Amino acid sequence: MALFNAQHDLPALAAHLQATPNALLIACFCAQWCKTCQQYQPAFEALATQFPQACLIWIDIEEQPELLGEEDIEDFPTLLIQNENGTVFYGPMLPHIEHLTRLVHSISERSPVLNTGPGDLRALVAAAA
Repeated sequence: MALFNAQHDLPALAAHLQATPNALLIACFCAQWCKTCQQYQPAFEALATQFPQACLIWIDIEEQPELLGEEDIEDFPTLLIQNENGTVFYGPMLPHIEHLTRLVHSISERSPVLNTGPGDLRALVAAAA
C-alpha cells in the first residue's frame, strides 16, 4: 500500500516513485480549506487498500503548487492518473469515490495517453523533493 501526503511525505514519495517506476499514480489535487476535499480525503485514502499496486498522492495545491506545473485548478477534487505511458486522466471529478474506483479499474497499459495536466508527476515530485 502506497499512500502519501505530498505536504508531509515529499522525500518518501520521491524515493517511492523512483523505486517503482511502473506504478499507477493516482493524485488528488485539493485545498485544506475545501469542505468537499475534507470529506473526500478519508475515502481517497481508503483506496490505497483496494489498489495496493498503485501510488496514491494527496496534494494540497496551496502548500505544493510546484506539483501542478503550469496548471490551474478550478474545481475540487481534481484528479490525475498516470500510468507508465503518461497521463490517462486529468480533471475534476464528483466527490463520489465509486466514480474514481470504476475509472481506476478501467485503466490499462493500452489506455490512451492525454496531452493535458501538469505533466510528468514523477519529475515534478523529484524536482520538488
